[in-house]
Amino acid sequence: MTASHGPDKAAVKAYLLDLQDRICQALAAEDGGAEFMEDSWTRAEGGGGRSRVLTNGAVIEKGGVNFSHVYGTQMPASATAHRPELAGRAFEAMGVSLVIHPHNPYVPTSHANVRFFIAEKEGAAPVWWFGGGYDLTPYYGNEADVVHWHQTAKNACDPLGEHLYPRFKKWCDEYFYLKHRDEARGVGGLFFDDYNAESFDHSFALMRAVGDSYVPAYQPIVNARKGMAFTERERDFQLYRRGRYVEFNLVYDRGTLFGLQTGGRTESILMSLPPLVRWEYNWQPDAGTAEAQLYEKFLPHRDWLK
Repeated sequence: MTASHGPDKAAVKAYLLDLQDRICQALAAEDGGAEFMEDSWTRAEGGGGRSRVLTNGAVIEKGGVNFSHVYGTQMPASATAHRPELAGRAFEAMGVSLVIHPHNPYVPTSHANVRFFIAEKEGAAPVWWFGGGYDLTPYYGNEADVVHWHQTAKNACDPLGEHLYPRFKKWCDEYFYLKHRDEARGVGGLFFDDYNAESFDHSFALMRAVGDSYVPAYQPIVNARKGMAFTERERDFQLYRRGRYVEFNLVYDRGTLFGLQTGGRTESILMSLPPLVRWEYNWQPDAGTAEAQLYEKFLPHRDWLK
């Protein structure tokens, strides 16, 4: 990519649309039993998107891969809360966001997104940044899967700076943490926001590296686990743990808040929620079980690549 003097919004949008296509094609092929249905939408205040959802597939119980590009004359409160100097600027936000909820409890749920924000004001230089990442939420931990996930994430980041994976891994651990439960949502991965280091070209390359590595990180895990036999016990635990996913997305997730505050399409914003979920009062796993191992070995923060 040649050096540029400013952000190339058209190039970012073209990349995101292509990324959505490629991810949907790969996941539908891995599922083998269903296709993503597309639903395009427009936003009255400006912009729109295309939502793609796969339901009741052979492997994926519910999966959504959304592209959105919204714009407006005022930055929403969720975006200016930590950047008050942006209040009063016009904005554009575009990104791809996805969540995959599998049928089989031995296949982890996964989430990924990559996004670009730009805030502009006449007479002032544009303020822009990238964000994104991906994280893995297993119900039954498998160390080989988690090491593969993190190694793929590290390999994606390292060519752009070997300091990036440790920084984004730590950020992911801290972000996807349920403070009211005092536990991690899953085994982490990458998370970054407000990233505009070095240059637009460098930052855009980082977003592409993260986006392009999602399928290589997740698809082999799905392929290895989707045929494993399970019983009602494992399914019940999966539905119980999905409750943590719902709690995080509705209480803490910045993307959910941004979408709702900008008048985005509610169906697309809440697409990340699983189709079935259950809560139990003060449930605790029995000692020595695979369910207990998730809490003891997999959810505590650790360096998976040592």
